[in-house]
Amino acid sequence: MIPREILKKIRQIEIRTNRLVSETLAGQYHSVFKGQGMNFDEVREYQPGDEVRFIDWNVTARMNHPFVKKFVEERELTLMLVVDASGSGRFGSHAQSKRELAAEIASVLAFSAIRNNDKVGLILFTDGVEKFIPPRKGRRHVLRVIREVLFFEPRHRGTDLNGALEFLLRVTPHRAIAVLISDFIGSPVEVSGRRRRKVRPQMMLLESLAQASLTMLRQANRRHDVVAVQIMDRYELELPALGRLVLNDAETGEVVEINTSDERKRAAFAERQARAQADLARLFRSAGIDAIRLRTDQPYAAELGRFFETREKRRLRG
Repeated sequence: MIPREILKKIRQIEIRTNRLVSETLAGQYHSVFKGQGMNFDEVREYQPGDEVRFIDWNVTARMNHPFVKKFVEERELTLMLVVDASGSGRFGSHAQSKRELAAEIASVLAFSAIRNNDKVGLILFTDGVEKFIPPRKGRRHVLRVIREVLFFEPRHRGTDLNGALEFLLRVTPHRAIAVLISDFIGSPVEVSGRRRRKVRPQMMLLESLAQASLTMLRQANRRHDVVAVQIMDRYELELPALGRLVLNDAETGEVVEINTSDERKRAAFAERQARAQADLARLFRSAGIDAIRLRTDQPYAAELGRFFETREKRRLRG
């Protein structure tokens, strides 16, 4: 029996995301994520402008005038949500925690998928794979996915995106849409295969993850259509001036004290975080992966819409 407060929370997310899906994103999802081929649909009479290569010569010979074969897109796809459930996801300085925003983004994408008759699966990971829900269709299935993203209690607190990607490749043999939803926070940092010295969190909880090697990301993106959705909080990018703070790293348990009144320390923190974000962006570009950054203190609908529009324009140009 699912507690009433959990059902209420899931229902609230469904209501909030349904309108956005109905009015905008389901159509954009359909345009951006295409099927893997074309299926024969029917034969119809030739019309000016039809391509000659689609003429059905057998039917044309029998009927004494040209007929063409009509094809439709092989639409059914699988959406795999690969969601970070590590300790840092519980952080949030605004109305939502990062994990709550991750659940809402997962809801938007999952409902867009089932409206297009696609399957939805879930991989929840920390420094190991914690939960796997095989792809299925239907509203009840999507509501279960949302519940797990929101309320699943992981056994571990760390982050290992490499392991999650390896698991994805093992359990998803056919091409799928793989959406990585994470803050991409962790250490040590590895960029393009070069391992850098771990930097102690002298200022807060954040060092850019990039823990998934370039090789692993490229391998996943060759098999699947991989999209990275980074969930961030503003205070992981800039420190508030709140005097002396005692901070606990949600993934390592390390406790540090910092004087946030020191303007130089706040500036150094912001500069380091900007470099970390640039490193991560370069990693995704090198792997050929589209990425979007969403923040807990900013509306996500417009950002998602722009992301889909940009991706669709690029697809049409290609």
